[in-house]
Amino acid sequence: MIISMLERKILKNHFKMESRLISTFFYCYKKNYVILILRREDIMKVLLYAEGLKVIGVSGLGKAILHQEKALQSAKVDYTRDYKTFDYDIAHINTYFLKSYFLAKKLKRKGIKIVYHAHSTEEDYKDGFVGGHLTSKLFKWWIVKCYKLGDIIVTPTVYSKKILEGYKGLKGKRIVAISNGLELDFFKPDKKYRESFRKRYNYKDTDKVIVGIGIYSRRKGIVDFVEVAKRLPDYKFIWFGSSPLAAATPDARHAVETKLPNLTFAGHVDQKYIKEALGGCDLFLFPTLEETEGIPIIEACAMKCPILVRDIEIFKDWFKEDVDVYKARDVDEFVIKTKKIVENKLPSLTDNAIKKAKEKDIKTVGKQLKEVYQEVLQK
Repeated sequence: MIISMLERKILKNHFKMESRLISTFFYCYKKNYVILILRREDIMKVLLYAEGLKVIGVSGLGKAILHQEKALQSAKVDYTRDYKTFDYDIAHINTYFLKSYFLAKKLKRKGIKIVYHAHSTEEDYKDGFVGGHLTSKLFKWWIVKCYKLGDIIVTPTVYSKKILEGYKGLKGKRIVAISNGLELDFFKPDKKYRESFRKRYNYKDTDKVIVGIGIYSRRKGIVDFVEVAKRLPDYKFIWFGSSPLAAATPDARHAVETKLPNLTFAGHVDQKYIKEALGGCDLFLFPTLEETEGIPIIEACAMKCPILVRDIEIFKDWFKEDVDVYKARDVDEFVIKTKKIVENKLPSLTDNAIKKAKEKDIKTVGKQLKEVYQEVLQK
């Protein structure tokens, strides 16, 4: 049953109690008795809010917000992106900028429930941008100030949940781990991608091609990616993704400005070309230093692409080494294992990796978010 704006307003104004929490309503209007049989989700409307999408749209956060929309559509949750209507029951806030903070405070005063999405931590901020280490404590203070406005905090992984639970200002807050998810109906392996990807970027079928994905950030491992390319001149390396170089640390900026005959920076591209690249390359190399989740590794798993990832804390329990993916600890190991994987001297793990992607299906994420929204309405 779809509830009109007029019906929503009548119900909200007529009942002194929270009308959205009642499953069956009886009310009298002009001496005519009307019975409305309403499910809680029929009258639940969510604001999906993200500030500065033009800037963050090319990042993993931008992807995550698009995935949220798809997830809510799959779960048939009514949502809006227009915060000015105030006709929603819950505000799902995705950013920690000033406007986001003050909007969350304003909505709380209006009695609208807040789900604050903690996409960032101090740990993944430090190596992200120039001056990151100097300002990380200030950044931590600010995100805690934002996140604590949430009636419930959502974060992508159990790993990031543990980090947030350790922050003094968030002690006792309800924190739920829900993946950013993946649209499995879109990311499907197909042998045709090998030919189309190589034709697009002028690679031969015999070329060994290694793909990297991320913004121009030290944290994403771009410095080590370029160093591996230097040490393996017979292989082709291509990096997808971009961000303003002025914000990058000097070493990351130097890496992007490096000119090598076997290295290409493809910039920001449409998702269909990311899918094509992961379906047509020989290896996805992910030397990231820190993640709250890392959507590209899920995409690579879904495309049955061989994966070599840095052995960091977030991946310890999530991916079993030499079972789901291969792992390395430094540049020397990345070089050795890259050669072994692309030369087929190590067994393929892609059949196991794809199972990890299926756990992150967008439809599952939609159901989990819906459960959080229903929970927050009862608070």
